[in-house]
Amino acid sequence: MSSGEDKAIASIFDINRSFLKTAMTLKYLLPLLALLGFAFASYTVVKSNKPMPVAAAVAEPAFAPFSSYIAGSGIVEAKSQNIAVGTPLDGIVDRIAVKVGDNVKAGMPLFYLDDRQTGAELVVKRADLAKARADVGVAKATINEALSLSQMAQAVTDKRAISGEELLKRNNAVQIAKAKLDSAAALVQQAEAALLSTQTTQNRLVVRAPVDGQVLQVNIRPGEFASAGFLNTPLLVLGNLQQLHVRVDIDENDAWRFVKSNKAVAYLRGNRQFKADLTLAYVEPFVVPKKSLTGDSTERVDTRVLQALYSFDRQQIPVYVGQQMDVFIEAENYSADNIAEPSL
Repeated sequence: MSSGEDKAIASIFDINRSFLKTAMTLKYLLPLLALLGFAFASYTVVKSNKPMPVAAAVAEPAFAPFSSYIAGSGIVEAKSQNIAVGTPLDGIVDRIAVKVGDNVKAGMPLFYLDDRQTGAELVVKRADLAKARADVGVAKATINEALSLSQMAQAVTDKRAISGEELLKRNNAVQIAKAKLDSAAALVQQAEAALLSTQTTQNRLVVRAPVDGQVLQVNIRPGEFASAGFLNTPLLVLGNLQQLHVRVDIDENDAWRFVKSNKAVAYLRGNRQFKADLTLAYVEPFVVPKKSLTGDSTERVDTRVLQALYSFDRQQIPVYVGQQMDVFIEAENYSADNIAEPSL
């Protein structure tokens, strides 16, 4: 056998040994990789199933000072309620006369709408009124002339000097002149009414404060279009802040337990250290669908509520209109024997 054949046979044996070695390596490597993959998957599943730690509360919730109570969410509002000021007419806002925080008196201008069109109409209406009054003057002069001619004809003693037909014409001229005077006077009244109507429209372009209070919001700017009617965002919000009220939503399931004379307290949401004793102002006896939401995931939204309004001393608690408060109202412990006879 030649040396070349020996080398070829040796090369074949080397390849076979390398293949066997690789095969042995894969035989143990693949199960090892599978075992590692299973271990990693198990670790991932176990870790993901661990309960998430509960975050600490930003502020401790308020607690009721009564053994038996009704809990409700309250919204702070002005004594006059929060008045959403609108406009009776559509138009471009020309000027805002107030800013947030201003105290206003009833009747003070809040904002002005563009009145150039009504201003031009006023000029026309005044001219129409002046013409109508001038026509009254002409009608008066005409009737005076007709009366004079009629009186002169009647003063003639010789009936042959003037015909009966002429006398009749002059008497009729007096009647016609009187009718024209009445018509001219009616046109004056019509012109005055048209002028008053235009002046009223111009006055309505100035939106004024309906009550004494403070400007809480201004949601319009000069140059913006102000729409009449109901708006989701009011043009301006006004309220009397001399006394604040908190409007409490009492769930319809607890309405029968509510007693007007019982004590009530309110806590500032976010800091239960701020507490205010409440005095009942009035109750709105019409039960309405719930609108105020607290953000609690367990809160029912498909319910109706009885709304009670309480007043409190502003000096007791630093609170703003629109802020939420936790309200607790003392309730009686009714037993099965007297549950049907709560004192209202």
